[in-house]
Amino acid sequence: MNPLRRIVPRGLLGRALLIILVPLVLLQVVALYIFYGSHLDVISRRLAGAVAGDVAMVVELLGRNPRQEDRGWIFREAAWRLDLSLAFEQGAVLGPAANRRASLPLLPLEEDLDAAMRERVRLPFDTDWQSDPRSVIIRVQLPDGVLHVEAARKRLFTGTLYLFVIWVVGSSALLFGVAALFMKNQVRAVRRLAEAAEAFGRGRDLGPMKPEGAAEARQAALAFNSMQSRIRRFVESRTEMLAGISHDLRTPLTRLRLGLAMLPAAAQAEAQAMTQDVEEMDRLISAYLAFARGEGTEQAAPADLAELVEEVAAKARRDGAQVDLAVPEEPVIAPVRADALRRCLGNLLDNARKHARRIAVALTRVPRPDAAGAWAMVTVDDDGPGIPEESREEAFRPFATFSAGGTGLGLAIARDIARAHGGDIVLEDSPLGGLRARVRLPV
Repeated sequence: MNPLRRIVPRGLLGRALLIILVPLVLLQVVALYIFYGSHLDVISRRLAGAVAGDVAMVVELLGRNPRQEDRGWIFREAAWRLDLSLAFEQGAVLGPAANRRASLPLLPLEEDLDAAMRERVRLPFDTDWQSDPRSVIIRVQLPDGVLHVEAARKRLFTGTLYLFVIWVVGSSALLFGVAALFMKNQVRAVRRLAEAAEAFGRGRDLGPMKPEGAAEARQAALAFNSMQSRIRRFVESRTEMLAGISHDLRTPLTRLRLGLAMLPAAAQAEAQAMTQDVEEMDRLISAYLAFARGEGTEQAAPADLAELVEEVAAKARRDGAQVDLAVPEEPVIAPVRADALRRCLGNLLDNARKHARRIAVALTRVPRPDAAGAWAMVTVDDDGPGIPEESREEAFRPFATFSAGGTGLGLAIARDIARAHGGDIVLEDSPLGGLRARVRLPV
């Protein structure tokens, strides 16, 4: 796996801001490097050279005028004209090099001052940057003692650096904030379109969405509204057509059933088999129409999946199945089409009841791998013959049957309903020795 994928944001907003932020930061870094590496370096060397030159001048004057009264005059003139505070420690000797670093480590102050002092004074010295936050103390070893020079720290660097840093950081933050606000509004339109498509795919009719954002996002919203209207009209027309087909097909079946019932008693034995065929035809028609209709007219609403699973299991017990049930005590609320989901789970339990003696149904809640919500897992286990692994996907195809007496639509309808809710159904080996149907639904 590419390591860059771990640090690159997955969302459109994060990636768009990254595209804006990376060139902006690189540009500011280049500008800061040019300023820091050329202009600031030159200015720092010049300011350090000026301070070292003043100290060298004072040292030279003291060497040429060793008298006490001359020393006092030199100290007063240095304080007035050079802004240097001087003191002399008679007979003192500098100890080991004790240069302490400046409190501004990003600036080349210490190195530039040391270089200038070595070049211009050419006497043993050390510097103290930490005793006074407003000044730097320079000690120079003279033949008869140590000269203490206190120079204002502002003489060694310029405030332009702070203005430049504030400008760099401030302009970057301002541009990033404007870009983030603008991109957030653009991404919001795309996110709402995705949410509307997800809700429509799960059977929730939220109505047409309001076009907003950039021209492309508005165009996509208008195309989605148009598609939603066409699909809704198609479902409505198909439902009306299927209702008419159901009426047209069941009318002759009803006449056949009545005709068979009115046959004489001597023909009832033969009529019984024909009546069973008519009922089988009626059941097949109901199954075919249910599959074609797809439960598309029901609206999704919050429901407790635990109660729904208990209802389906109770109905299976009434039909003669032995069902072991395990559901959590706390409610598992999810937006579902309750009738459609009952049909989905009912089909799974009916299939298990036809081929097995024991059925186990369990409802659990598991987190999603992407940490976006959770899944509700409904497992239906049985101890029947099962389905070979290579044939399990084939079992979901319409009209695919693996035993006599089935229409081949139970699993197809169940998966269609699960996927319409944003989930799915998979078939696996059951711990009971038969087949496990695992229904996954978003919570």
